[in-house]
Amino acid sequence: MKRTAIIIAMLGISAWGFGQNKPAAQTPPAGQTAAPAGKRPPQAKTQPEFEAYKTAAALTDPAAQEKAADDFATKFPDSELRSLLYKSVMGSYQQSNNAEKLLDISRKILTFDVDDPQALLGVAQVLAERTRDTDLDKDQRIAEARKDAQRALVTVDTDLPAGLPPDKQDVYKGYVRSEAYAILGTLDFNAKAWADAEGNLRKSIEAYPQEVDSIAVFRLSVALDMQSKYPEALKYANQAVDLTKAGTNAGDAARKEKDRLIQLIGGIPDAPAK
Repeated sequence: MKRTAIIIAMLGISAWGFGQNKPAAQTPPAGQTAAPAGKRPPQAKTQPEFEAYKTAAALTDPAAQEKAADDFATKFPDSELRSLLYKSVMGSYQQSNNAEKLLDISRKILTFDVDDPQALLGVAQVLAERTRDTDLDKDQRIAEARKDAQRALVTVDTDLPAGLPPDKQDVYKGYVRSEAYAILGTLDFNAKAWADAEGNLRKSIEAYPQEVDSIAVFRLSVALDMQSKYPEALKYANQAVDLTKAGTNAGDAARKEKDRLIQLIGGIPDAPAK
């Protein structure tokens, strides 16, 4: 999955930071401004629930995490801590590039937190990247991916993760917007709607300039190429080459696109690296 480790590391929400019987929010002292509100931090209703949560949250193997989260959700079906456990599972499957499990867990989160931006992106990303022309439910999968990506653009402003520090909120929002626009751009790209793909991929790159997505840059280059905007397409092809390594799928595709554009403009392609 693209850049997923960034958001997992950035959130840095400790499993031990949530518990039971938390004090109510206090009015900030005079002269201080209250931080923008995200969701209320989830709380355990009983000590056994909290202890079971801590045990499950300490696991690191994705399969073990998933089983523990399922067991916890069965034992505590109304617990506010279910989402935290399943998000940890979702992050592990993202990092291991297990698309089908990511899709399953993201959909599970949405059954009790319908507006969660991360889960919406998890579903949309897998559907956008893994839907094939031969899939019998192709149209439904594409429609679901588009709907969820568009919804994430809305709920990122209203459903900030519980406990997200104020100094990380803008970064989180930028990341979510970048991923959502990249997904929309991918859907347009696959549909050969080049102008729409260009617009969404530009928004993706602009939303999170701290770490540009090389795939979005490459696809933007191709979208511009297909509209005969060759000089600008070459600019992004060069950037895609800089962001990738030769010998990888993305790197080789970027280098082929760069050579194609150089030939179209009238230059001489770079010699292959030895």
